[in-house]
Amino acid sequence: MDTEAYRRGAAELVGTFTLIFIGGGAAIAAGDALVNVAFAHGLAIAVMVSAVGHISGGHFNPAVTFGLLVTRRITPVLAVLYWIAQLVGAVLAALLLRWIFTSTEALKSVPSDAPRIADFEGFAIEAILTFFLVWVVFATAVDPRGTFKSIAGLAIGLTIAMDAFMGGPLTGAAMNPARAFGPELVNGFWANGWIYYAGPLLGGAVAALAYERLYLRPLAPEVVGPPKTGVEEPRPGDTALS
Repeated sequence: MDTEAYRRGAAELVGTFTLIFIGGGAAIAAGDALVNVAFAHGLAIAVMVSAVGHISGGHFNPAVTFGLLVTRRITPVLAVLYWIAQLVGAVLAALLLRWIFTSTEALKSVPSDAPRIADFEGFAIEAILTFFLVWVVFATAVDPRGTFKSIAGLAIGLTIAMDAFMGGPLTGAAMNPARAFGPELVNGFWANGWIYYAGPLLGGAVAALAYERLYLRPLAPEVVGPPKTGVEEPRPGDTALS
């Protein structure tokens, strides 16, 4: 594995660390202030995608990396490196939060579903919210017609904030296995943890495959023929195709 791959991994580690430290920290400090928590997560992603998206793609989420893997837009070796970097970044951030706050306070950084939400309802919510997120990632950052250099970070961050407004009170709106794993591991709290892994991975894969098939695959093969030697004048009745 070359040095460039490790540089990309470092960017993923820093970005994921930022998400958990800022997002999880806001969940501890702001408590039930949903607006604060939602925008803390959204702004963390918006800033870091804008900062290092040109280096690593700005995944900061194993579900996003998984979506790119199933569509063959990242190699398996690099995907594994990204996952390791993301999980390590999440654990380091959770450890730092545990050091800053009391153990009881630090538990608030762990995503958890509301008592009125059944496990499979939480799974469905996490899958749908992550579908929206990965769909926007593909539409803005992956699609060559998208707007990566201008507003991709903002669009992705706002999607996370949008999702958190709905899902925050129900599941914590993790949308990200790393967002769950770091605080869960450090605080030893794994209740209903499977929904924060299975839900985002499924939702991310469905979104990636759907966008890939609908918009990124050519509708028809390109015409194969002799190379053009010049520009032909259009004939009456011809229709220009782009």
